Amino acid sequence: MEQEKLKLSRFLFEAGANSPFKLLLASDTHLTRADIRDDERKRCLAQRRAEVFPYAESELREIGEISRREGCPIAYAGDLIDFVSWANLDAAKCFCAENDVIMAAGNHEFSQYVGEAFEDKAYRDQSLAKVQAVFKNDIRLSARVINGVKLIALDNGYYLFEEEQLAFLKREALDGLPMILLIHTPLYSPLLHEFMLSERRQPCGYLCGTPESEMGTYPPERRRQQLPDGCTEETLRFIGECKQIKLILTGHIHAGVSCRYAGRIPQVCTGLHETALVTIG
Repeated sequence: MEQEKLKLSRFLFEAGANSPFKLLLASDTHLTRADIRDDERKRCLAQRRAEVFPYAESELREIGEISRREGCPIAYAGDLIDFVSWANLDAAKCFCAENDVIMAAGNHEFSQYVGEAFEDKAYRDQSLAKVQAVFKNDIRLSARVINGVKLIALDNGYYLFEEEQLAFLKREALDGLPMILLIHTPLYSPLLHEFMLSERRQPCGYLCGTPESEMGTYPPERRRQQLPDGCTEETLRFIGECKQIKLILTGHIHAGVSCRYAGRIPQVCTGLHETALVTIG
């Protein structure tokens, strides 16, 4: 099924680059393929989920086309696939082979059947090696320097940061280079939280680092899912205080919206059926 072209937003940010460069921010394509290598349950899941994301195939092709036309890497903020299947992983591998992709994992990268279990480290690790094998960079924590600016990809798809990610981020900050974070789940800001609850009429914010005091109306399962732990709170403090972090690129909430984290760091969320061309100066 085809649709009209993706909405393409354009942003310009100063980050101290040696020379300007562009990144194409994309996320949440949610490929829904399955074939005879997968069980019948997964093939039925693919049919149902394709009705939710009917434009996934055409949108992924267009993301590649924009990247090649603009001559820039794709900063992919997670949920390229909707669930783990051999066909989805083949498609992801092909996409990364044909394009210059820096990937940060989303929660759906490790989803087996979508919503069948509570997602935590043990659940993720069931498929981590299988999923990681199709991507060129480490989708949980990796760094790449472009024109003197360091792009850091971190996996916070389960609304948490882990000790190894915090240690990695601190090490990467030691050389003093300006940094851009590429993550799946947006970081909490009061304006973004209000946007999700009021304008988007969601039962919760679907944000990383939402204070417990803001979760009074959350359903119990969403509160359990999104309540930050100690390591996440420490990581968020580090991000907020680290002057080298100039920009945060995210997805997850299926809404194209921007805000500031900790009152100073621009945060760009790309939405469903859209992408963003970000020029870094």
